[in-house]
Amino acid sequence: MVNVFTPLLSVLPTRRENLPAPPIPAKEVTKIALRLKHQLEQVIPCELEEYKITRPHSAILTPAVIKTAKQAGGEAYKACVVYCLLVVKKWFKKQAMCELWDADLHEVRATAAEMMAKRIIEEEDDIDYLLEEVLLKRYSVFVDGEDTVPANAIERAVDLHALTVIGSSGYQKCISYLWRGWLVQDDEDPSKFVHFENKTNPDYWSHFDPDRMRVPLYQNTVQIAFSVIFLALYTGAINTINREGDLDPIELLLYIFTLGFITDEIAKFWKVGRYYIGFWNVFNSTLYALLTTSFVIRMLALGSPRDTDRRMDYNMLSYNFLAFTAPMFWMRLLLYLDTFRFFGAMLVVLKVMMRESLIFFALLLVVLVGFLQAFIGLDLADNSLQDSGFVIQAMLNAIMQSPEFDGFDDFGHPFGLILYYIFTFVVMVILLNILIALYNSAYEDITENAIDEYMALFSQKTMQFVRAPDENVFIAPFNLVELFCLILPFEWWMPKAKYERLNDYVMGTLYSPLLLITAFIETRQAHRVSYNRGRGEDDDDTVHEWEQVLHECDFEADGWDKKVQQTKPNVEIDTDVAEMRKLQKEVAELKELLLELRDARGSWGEGTMVKSGLAGGSEKMGESSDSVGREE
Repeated sequence: MVNVFTPLLSVLPTRRENLPAPPIPAKEVTKIALRLKHQLEQVIPCELEEYKITRPHSAILTPAVIKTAKQAGGEAYKACVVYCLLVVKKWFKKQAMCELWDADLHEVRATAAEMMAKRIIEEEDDIDYLLEEVLLKRYSVFVDGEDTVPANAIERAVDLHALTVIGSSGYQKCISYLWRGWLVQDDEDPSKFVHFENKTNPDYWSHFDPDRMRVPLYQNTVQIAFSVIFLALYTGAINTINREGDLDPIELLLYIFTLGFITDEIAKFWKVGRYYIGFWNVFNSTLYALLTTSFVIRMLALGSPRDTDRRMDYNMLSYNFLAFTAPMFWMRLLLYLDTFRFFGAMLVVLKVMMRESLIFFALLLVVLVGFLQAFIGLDLADNSLQDSGFVIQAMLNAIMQSPEFDGFDDFGHPFGLILYYIFTFVVMVILLNILIALYNSAYEDITENAIDEYMALFSQKTMQFVRAPDENVFIAPFNLVELFCLILPFEWWMPKAKYERLNDYVMGTLYSPLLLITAFIETRQAHRVSYNRGRGEDDDDTVHEWEQVLHECDFEADGWDKKVQQTKPNVEIDTDVAEMRKLQKEVAELKELLLELRDARGSWGEGTMVKSGLAGGSEKMGESSDSVGREE
């Protein structure tokens, strides 16, 4: 099983000083988590099969167990139980790594904690309470003498990669509301999420608000649009080569976009810290570094005299660096297409495969160093180092499954050829097959759970936007406008209220084309939400084709529901258990009949004996009276 557990890394953590104190003291939250941990240790005292925990209607996680877990926080602190269960899952995961002899037991307990959290989320009927108090309210625990950074259940589940919780209906409804912007952070209290006040307002201009650019859906749309424009600029620049080395408008825009993206990466890394570093950050940073190198070399070419070889060489080298980045430009689109299910699932597979590749490369590095030292030693045997380049190239060809044995016949004969045969066998037969096995295992594990993995990726992307530290959303390359036109000239001296108003004006101007579209979309959504509320349904309810005539059906009146209830199977228990219970009931009824029969026979026997006794007594009395008469 591929371990995709990331217990300590936050998607995009926020600075501690920017968050207010949580509503429940950290020590109280920790005590509730300890109560739940004790309960799970008692409910699961030994190793169990995981399917016994995760199966529907589990005999381990019974309704009584779930009810007891809900009572861990009492009536006052019951909202933090789901968050505490996720904390308990993290504790059991850590305990599994520390106590390897009981690792399986702790893993099952961690799974049980996650299943209990899912059951509590799905059993909650009050949607507003579930979203605002259970899932989005931030809590802290007490660790090492101080409170941890406040986080909510949504963030904790994403950080822990808790697929079971993420796949629950209530969790996904919350993510959907955050993605659409129906739940937004309160301006006065960033740790608090509130419903969008104009969700049911049909007025068009009330939705023409620059603050709506905080909505993850709109941010993602703008990022995709700018990525496509960035790719179009690159395509135009690489297909219109300037032989003289001059910069045309397309190349100038390309490098301006690059500067905006670089500035955005630096700003986020500065605010977030080392936790921001990930695969895509390194990938984008490599692309931007190559583009920066191309730009610097182009500047060197422009600084050289015209019609000189130096200018032509620098110009050609600049275009070589630019052409070298073409695959990275197209692969960069995958970063923004992961909201689509197909691309999202494949990106998860690629991510896990790259992680599994670390095992292969660690083994390969040890093997490479060992054989390379042997080949260099053979090359130095004649007091000269002449064939090191040939050896390195031959070893790399072997790794790429294209070994070249020519040249090793006279290379420390016969040791060089023997060593190369051994190296080729180890790399091509052993290590590469290990890599294929790792890839196959990763692919099977992800594809078997592709839906949950996609939902986890989508939730992670949503939380990246929600947890972003910027109050004013200037998406690159618009961040250059914020930097050079707002921050540097105005922020350091202008009052906060006026500066925020100026930001709104600038954002409204920059995003006005998009806001015209989003205001129209939100106006239509307002009518739909009002219609759903009028029918007593959820805000995001959609009438499907099978529901269009449902209101005309009355299954109880026509007797259909009664027939269904009489013939439906009992799926809560297994068939063999149901048959055993049925047999047990029949045996109990038979036992009662036997007891009644025994009692009946006993009473009948006693009645017979009484009657016979009375008859015998009367006969004796008759005999005695006769004898008395004779005597008289």
